[in-house]
Amino acid sequence: MKKCALGFTLLIAALTLKAQTAPTGYEYVDSLIFTPLAIVDSTLDGQNIFSILPDNVRIIQSASIRNAVDTKVRGNATQELSGYRIRIFFDNSQTARSDSEAALYRFKVKNPGTAAYRSFTSPYFKVTVGDYRNRSEALQALQHIRKDFPTAFIVRENFRFPSLENTAAFKVDTIRYLRPIKH
Repeated sequence: MKKCALGFTLLIAALTLKAQTAPTGYEYVDSLIFTPLAIVDSTLDGQNIFSILPDNVRIIQSASIRNAVDTKVRGNATQELSGYRIRIFFDNSQTARSDSEAALYRFKVKNPGTAAYRSFTSPYFKVTVGDYRNRSEALQALQHIRKDFPTAFIVRENFRFPSLENTAAFKVDTIRYLRPIKH
């Protein structure tokens, strides 16, 4: 039975490797797909829905339900989630403090709408930018940022997500497709 299971596992592994190899004359290419999202009403961010209902709406419920909703809303306000940022500077040289300040300033001048953070974790000065909910969003931003910061890379960090804005009302996904190689 163990030989059969091992043989089946090896067959699946071989098929997976075969699927990763492109046929002759073709290559796999990553691409970004933008999917529109529903419009988000940011005026409701962090509010209890029961406190903003019109006067002509009457809800009959126990106090424990209202208290549970209030507790959840308060808890979500401070909750940190795992997301992605882009590290544009990471150094521990003698000039790292002033170099990190310069990198932060240079980034803010070229990208005024993007959050940027400068930190010190002994012995390194770091400059990290952006608050991205998924890796696809971070990859898209990285392509743009690498024009000015060629050594930039993506890091996973825990932080409080900013409010959803209508300015980025789309979701970005990465797909892989097969295309002919151009000669």
